Amino acid sequence: MPEPALFECLPQLKGRVPFTLLGQWPTALEPLKLKGFEGRDLFVKREDLSSPIYGGNKIRTLETLLAQALERGAKTVWSTGAYGSNHALAAALHAPRLGLAPAALLFPQPPTLTAADNLARLVSLGVRLRALRSIALFPLRLAVLYTSKLHFVMLPGGAVAVGALGHVGAALELAQQVRAATAPWPRHLIVPAGSICTVAGLLAGIAAARAMDLWAGPAPCVHAIRVTPWPVTAKARMTALARRTASLIARLGAAAGNLADICSRLEVHGRYLGRGYGKPSERGQAVINELGGTLPFPLESTYSAKATAGLLDLLPRLDGAAVFWSTKSSAPLPPLDPSRLELAPVHVQRWLARAGLRAK
Repeated sequence: MPEPALFECLPQLKGRVPFTLLGQWPTALEPLKLKGFEGRDLFVKREDLSSPIYGGNKIRTLETLLAQALERGAKTVWSTGAYGSNHALAAALHAPRLGLAPAALLFPQPPTLTAADNLARLVSLGVRLRALRSIALFPLRLAVLYTSKLHFVMLPGGAVAVGALGHVGAALELAQQVRAATAPWPRHLIVPAGSICTVAGLLAGIAAARAMDLWAGPAPCVHAIRVTPWPVTAKARMTALARRTASLIARLGAAAGNLADICSRLEVHGRYLGRGYGKPSERGQAVINELGGTLPFPLESTYSAKATAGLLDLLPRLDGAAVFWSTKSSAPLPPLDPSRLELAPVHVQRWLARAGLRAK
């Protein structure tokens, strides 16, 4: 397997950034055919295929964060987030590969079948689970976890600079692929914005690619499609994380580039969020009904359907080539263990039932 783009393009980081290979890189950059947009230079970055175990954009973040956990001598790695957290499920499936015990501190979200599938798999896998009854309890419980040196705690989505480095690598990888295919340079990237780690890493990565003349085209516009509400997905938070990531790159001796120029082209779109995180939107459901099964990547109500709705609405006014970031894993989920589901806390079983999934 070739060297990940992060270290091939930024060799100053190799050996200085914690890293363990979990994914299969590079993920494909494929033409995307959409009815009504024939003839457009439209592509999809298949992050959903990053691993046959469990893919999606979270794998890039885990490659640095789980390695950091090992460096610190942690025995247990805690994911944090909502009940249906993709990051928690990704960590639950990949952490044991490194000898780390997965655990999750989760707060409630609207009950949907997609979210319930993730939570039920965490229960079935025997993950040490603290499923809170209210998000109000989350800050205190999170603070308690930080007191143990044997626990390595990841913020929701791994949204820290070290985690965002994985998505810097994704931007560098994209630049390599466009060069190799002599494809048109993307003028627009359309990306779901949940925990903001992917968006921030792409901003910093494009700036770094332009600094080393790897990105030969004009600076692209990054369109962040909100699937998590403000203030989590505030533009200021995205650019702040991008700045911290670029500062980390610079401290490690690599060229970080003109981040301000890239951040000025960040557009955040909130109209596709609907009634909030995890709540299906009418526009997203219409996309699932119309395109479900016809696209090469999975559509689900929390992330991909809302982001695809944004793509469809934006395309008529976008000039030049565009790349859609497919972030939801395509890998089959592990089977459920009904016996473990029956032993889950009563409030968890009730939440799963409201989402349409029962222990029996």
